[in-house]
Amino acid sequence: MSTSAAPVRRALVSVSDKSNLATLADILIAHKVEVLSTGGTHKALQELGVAVVKVSEFTGAPEILDGRVKTLHPKIHGGILALPTAAHQAELELHGIAAIDLVVVNLYPFLKTIRAPGCSFEDAIENIDIGGPTMVRAAAKNWGRVAVVVDPSDYGALGEALADHAGVLPEGLRRSLARKAFAHTAGYDAAIADYLARHDDEGQAIDAAAITPGLFVSGEPLAELRYGENPHQSARFFRTDYAAAEQTGLDQAVVHQGKALSYNNLLDADAALGLIRDLHAGLPKGGRAAAVFKHLSPCGAAIGTGGETLAEVYVRAREADAESAFGGIVSVNETVDAGLAERLIETFLEVVIAPGYTPEARALLAKKKRMRVLELPQMFTAVPGPPPLRLRSVAGGVLVQREDVIGVAAQDGQVPTKRVPTAAELSSLDLGQRVAKHVRSNAIVLVRDNVTVGIGGGQTSRVEAVRQAVSRAGEGAKGAVLASDAFFPFRDSVDAAAQAGVRAIVQPAGSMRDAEVVAACDEHDLAMVATGERHFRH
Repeated sequence: MSTSAAPVRRALVSVSDKSNLATLADILIAHKVEVLSTGGTHKALQELGVAVVKVSEFTGAPEILDGRVKTLHPKIHGGILALPTAAHQAELELHGIAAIDLVVVNLYPFLKTIRAPGCSFEDAIENIDIGGPTMVRAAAKNWGRVAVVVDPSDYGALGEALADHAGVLPEGLRRSLARKAFAHTAGYDAAIADYLARHDDEGQAIDAAAITPGLFVSGEPLAELRYGENPHQSARFFRTDYAAAEQTGLDQAVVHQGKALSYNNLLDADAALGLIRDLHAGLPKGGRAAAVFKHLSPCGAAIGTGGETLAEVYVRAREADAESAFGGIVSVNETVDAGLAERLIETFLEVVIAPGYTPEARALLAKKKRMRVLELPQMFTAVPGPPPLRLRSVAGGVLVQREDVIGVAAQDGQVPTKRVPTAAELSSLDLGQRVAKHVRSNAIVLVRDNVTVGIGGGQTSRVEAVRQAVSRAGEGAKGAVLASDAFFPFRDSVDAAAQAGVRAIVQPAGSMRDAEVVAACDEHDLAMVATGERHFRH
């Protein structure tokens, strides 16, 4: 490919995202660039003082079909695709086509459109951009001569390059912008393909929670991480288009201080975010929650439904396993105040994540320079639609499933035992159930007075998970309740729990030996709740 580029003399600008447009206008004016444009962009540039030529005037052809055809014309695409060869230049002159050196285009906001309430299939189809992607791809293909800009955040770099190189854009920048452009159109097409895959041949939406036959995932790199789980593994953090649209994930978090987040930090922060969301969902209005994570495993969790401060709730969660909390990740469901900040800096913590921080709290946390402080104001914002997709790589492919959600809380389950759990026991059972969902299977969680006292996870035997949780709880097992992520295949887990002093159990049920398990509970005067909903985590 020839990579001979002349100074930028003519640009075509057509953008749906008009952010930073004033910056672009100043650049175009400063470098005396002739500007072609259409519709709303034409009007916006005129208002910013740019002398703009309508595309229809440039081509001599009007916009037709209600604006569906504006830029699909040989004078546009010939001007973009022509190479700087003598033959191509002669052909342009023969047909009266002027070269276009710069294309600034971004596309109709398809994802935003389909996520709007009441968006019909017809609305979605009308918002599929045709002319925009065609120009972007043409310019990106011809990056040797033409520069293409799809991201308003690149206007500054564009202006600097034009100023530093007498109006000629460097080859490296043109190549980089072309890569970004093809990623932009690929993501756009992936979103359209995914939307169409979720509709039948009549344009009716299929089961929203279903996994479609096609897998269409696109995104943008957010950060090159120092390494992966271990120093010899390379890693990056990408934001998917759907995460960007939802705006509730770690990609949206503001990092106030500390070193850059590592691969392991992000995994643990995601796990801590997931648990605090589950805890928050089960609380009455004004309830407080705190969770401590380490290596993707909960160390401790606590809730407060009375007059406890958030600092007091956090300390209870931390002290549930203070040894493991060292170097951990903390998530809370309310704004961090000075009282909580003072308790947080008592322990070495890798990450704290919360919906907000008071100025006093920020000042206190700044004393721990290595602590990453993440703020995510929208962390509890409900996203309409089915649970988000979760992807996991295996040898030979990718597994896709919907995120596990709690559909039947402990308070809503069936009680097959003679004894019915008390209100206090139900509150602790609910906490245990929500924590168990985030523990590697087989998972057992012991809770007493709304704080975890023993967690057993990652065991190949359920009764061994019970023994592990009981061992960690020590005397705290007496009077505690127990949550299991799956059913009990035998009564031995109930016997072991009762021997330790457990008073109530929540589990999915569904075993061939459910009757034996219920009988064991009755023998020990234990209350049991059956939710009918398993929460394995592998």
